[in-house]
Amino acid sequence: MLEILSITTPIFLLIGAGYLAMGIRLVNREQIQGVATFVLYFALPALVIRALTQNPLDEVLQPHYLLAYGLGSLAVFALALLLTLALQRKPLSEGAMHALGMSASNSGFIGYPLAAMVLGSSPAAVIMALNFLIENLLIIPAALILAEAGRQSGAGLAAASRQTLMRLARNPILVGLMVGLVLALTETALPRPLAQVIDMLANAAGPAALFVIGGTLFGLQVHGMLNDVGQIIVGKLIGHPLAVLGCFLLMPAMDPVLLAGALLFACAPMISVYPLLGQRYGMAGVGAAALMVGTLTAFVTLSLVIGLMQRHGLLTG
Repeated sequence: MLEILSITTPIFLLIGAGYLAMGIRLVNREQIQGVATFVLYFALPALVIRALTQNPLDEVLQPHYLLAYGLGSLAVFALALLLTLALQRKPLSEGAMHALGMSASNSGFIGYPLAAMVLGSSPAAVIMALNFLIENLLIIPAALILAEAGRQSGAGLAAASRQTLMRLARNPILVGLMVGLVLALTETALPRPLAQVIDMLANAAGPAALFVIGGTLFGLQVHGMLNDVGQIIVGKLIGHPLAVLGCFLLMPAMDPVLLAGALLFACAPMISVYPLLGQRYGMAGVGAAALMVGTLTAFVTLSLVIGLMQRHGLLTG
């Protein structure tokens, strides 16, 4: 148990450092947002580029991994829609946001730092890049398109899809993915000074991202949202990992590191911009509360999952 806590505790201590810095007014909301911008626009894209260029492309692009993780995420997404629309009779925009919260992990800000400690930075970065493809090209666009369609009462779906895809095309993570793929496909080596800059930025991604999460959580509160928040958290921290595990078991045998990484990323809480995405559809409060409670609860669930993986031989440590 102490070995497991030695893995998860530093992650949440860094989150706590960000929370404390906000609490004692060492930093303010705008400064936290500045660090978040650095992570999103510089550190994470550099991390993706390094992952794609420092490893052979055939080792990075894992079709069975993409299929298993993608199907598991889509299964949770679809079940969340079924639950919210057919059984709970919620509006489509609200159902889409519930589905997004349950099926898209905080891969960059929590999943990668955790996986790097458990598996090593190189495999964690490769798995993060694969997950970014699924989240940014499949799950997030599907949720935003459906939410916008619901907001417009079904009108202008084509326009909503076009606007969503145009916004995603400017996503710095996707830009990093495209740059990394082009460099890998053309076997282009970066000049040494530029490669060193990429390496320095990539190394800063994990700690800075965790600090941002802590600062973001400060001041968030739960007010009369227990049912919705609980539903999203159960779907994300339990349903998503189980669905991903089930899909991996249906696939041909893969490197155990890939399965372990998939489970660690799937066990991470929802994406950090979840409240911001939900704000347009009246879900800002629920999104913020789910992010706060989900991140805190993940300390327990991730520790349990790491222990189970060690017990069953999925992790060697």
